[in-house]
Amino acid sequence: MFANRSLVIATKHQKEQVMAPLLESALGVSCLVPKNFDSDQFGTFSGEIERSLDPLSTAREKCLAAMKASNCDLGLASEGSFAAHPNLFFVPADDELLIFIDQKNKLEIIVREVSTKTNFKGKLIRSYEELLDFATSALFPSHALILRKSKENNEGVIKGITSYEDLELGFNSIHQSQGEVYVETDMRAMFNPTRMSVIASATEKLIQKIKSTCPKCDTPGFGIHEAKPGLPCSLCGAPTRSTLSYIYKCQSCDFTNEVLYPNDLESEDPTYCDFCNP
Repeated sequence: MFANRSLVIATKHQKEQVMAPLLESALGVSCLVPKNFDSDQFGTFSGEIERSLDPLSTAREKCLAAMKASNCDLGLASEGSFAAHPNLFFVPADDELLIFIDQKNKLEIIVREVSTKTNFKGKLIRSYEELLDFATSALFPSHALILRKSKENNEGVIKGITSYEDLELGFNSIHQSQGEVYVETDMRAMFNPTRMSVIASATEKLIQKIKSTCPKCDTPGFGIHEAKPGLPCSLCGAPTRSTLSYIYKCQSCDFTNEVLYPNDLESEDPTYCDFCNP
């Protein structure tokens, strides 16, 4: 279905470096990046342009724009978000969402990769020594930094800092007038190898889902549509909030398949039972 077709990757941040080799090897496509494509129009991590849509809608709009610009009916876009992990409070996480659109076959395949592998952080500092400590903890200089007057101030933001010389120059230029500097990690893919590795993992997950075909009609992207709670408590037998089954659904013929006990557990520890441990 995809062999010998062109696939446009909607990026200006060099994500194709990790995505293209995986996709070309697994699907037989030829990857390309649209010329002068400005993905920043959909929002920037550094705050100059706020993301106006949710991550999925943003990724979809980005993908469709790149496909239109390249006159290509096969496209891929990713959208990253950085915040506390949804299940591990106070632990920062990289939440990468990928969308694969095939207009020719009317397919839209989506995957999500949530990883605690991230250096995402920011801090208000008042001395160059503090800045150096932050830089070390943020994996600088292999991972770039951003300097600004304050966390919310987008005026005169210095991005993509990857050398100690530029770091000191940037610090001095802001510190002289402010007395303090806000430093944060640059989360753009080409400046953040850790994020790039998560994008690679998300791409591998996407390939697996593309290769998962519907048992009834062979349409690619036969994946989890719903996680059904209700795994019984091992002590009292009451249904818990833990996953009892996954519902797989085909987006073409609507065939569904329920897979029980996807986590290889037929009962849940009473610790997670609302009746035994309210």
